[in-house]
This record gives sequence, structure tokens and C-alpha cells, in this order.
Amino acid sequence: MVRVNARDRLILALDVPSSDEAERLLDRVGDAISFVKIGLELYTVAGPEMVRRAIARKKRVFLDLKFLDIEETVKRATARAAAMGIDFVTVHANRKALTAAIEGRGSVASDGSGLKLLAVTVLTNFDAADLRDMGIQWGVADLVAARAKLAAEVGLDGVVASGEEPSVIREKVSKNLLIVTPGIRPADSAADDHARVSTPTSAIMAGADYLVVGRPIRDAADPRAASEAIVIEMQAAFAARA
Repeated sequence: MVRVNARDRLILALDVPSSDEAERLLDRVGDAISFVKIGLELYTVAGPEMVRRAIARKKRVFLDLKFLDIEETVKRATARAAAMGIDFVTVHANRKALTAAIEGRGSVASDGSGLKLLAVTVLTNFDAADLRDMGIQWGVADLVAARAKLAAEVGLDGVVASGEEPSVIREKVSKNLLIVTPGIRPADSAADDHARVSTPTSAIMAGADYLVVGRPIRDAADPRAASEAIVIEMQAAFAARA
């Protein structure tokens, strides 16, 4: 069995309000982090330039914009992301949007993209009451499984799901889908605005492949040390799972 390098599986969420702050955070974590997530806040102010800066630092990039629009828009946006050299992109688990994203990726020359498409299942700040407010009567785990099944059927590479759901996805959907898990908190950290949080160990033991961590690293007195501590915990969990 190939040994998993946990350092490659930790994704730092660059949830900061400017490119300058993102650069400072990247300086502070150094080579402890090789993969970063650029979401709505940072992309709104810094856009593709921030993607280019991260890639210039030899960081892999997860563009977390959760595409959901008419098919042509999703298709064209995905093609642009692929052409930039981004590694992961999120798309809401709607059949038309997922299919359009696959078409958009396919429109880029085969040697120009290693882009992996991830379906968003249920946001980690949602619980059963939130689903009911949206008119959805399913429980969280059942809805995650249904959306993961749709993603696999359409042909996506993976899904985004909280640390409570990887075991359900592995059991009911696929052992091969990539599972990227946000809402990760070390045991001594606050849950913040996530309704469904997990520790690095519990998420990996449940079947997660990549972990997204933001505030526990960003807000730490020593972000590099915080990153290293999480990598050590992750490495031990991957070894135990193997």
C-alpha cells in the first residue's frame, strides 16, 4: 500500500480579506502547507491574481466558489479554472451544474488541466432544522449520501462532506470517491459557526482523504506550528487507517 503523505492532504483555507494578508499568512506557514483553498472572500477582492500568486509559490490551489448557475455559465467558468492550473473546484450537487462542469473541464486541452471536480453535498453549518427550512425532509446523512451518489453517477472526482459523513459515503456510495472535509477542529478548538465539526483523527478514520483547516491555523499564535501539529495528527490517523 502506498504511504499517504499527510502534508499533501492538509488544505489551508485562506479566509482573509486581502491578498496582502494571504501573502503574510503564506509567509508564516512556509513549507508546512502545500495546498491552499481560495474561497469567496479572498477571490472577491483578489480574483485570479491570487490564484497565480499561490501557484507561483508552488502551492496547489482549491478554488471553492461552489458553482451553481445555468449550464453555459458553469461550463465556461470551469474551463477558465482548468486553464489557470487549479487542482480542485467545487460545484453544487445539481445534476445540470455537475454535468456542465465536466463538459467545461473537457473543453480544455488534455495536457492543460489536472483539475478535479468536487460536488458540495451539505454545507457544514447546516443541520436537520436548516434542511427543513429549505423544504427538505431528509436527514443530513441521507441527503449527503444521495448527493454523493449523484456525483459518482455523473462522473465527478469527489465530494465535499463534513467529518460525520465519509463512512456513510464509503458504505453506501463508493470507496473510490475523493472526500474533502472542511469544518476540522483540533480537540481543543471552538466549533465556530460549523454545526458538524470533526477532529483530524475522527475525519480520517471515517474515510476522509483531504482536510480543510482555516481558523485554527490562521488565528494561531504560530500558524506554522499549528499546521505541523495537525499534519502529525493526520499522519498518525492515516497510518492507523491503513
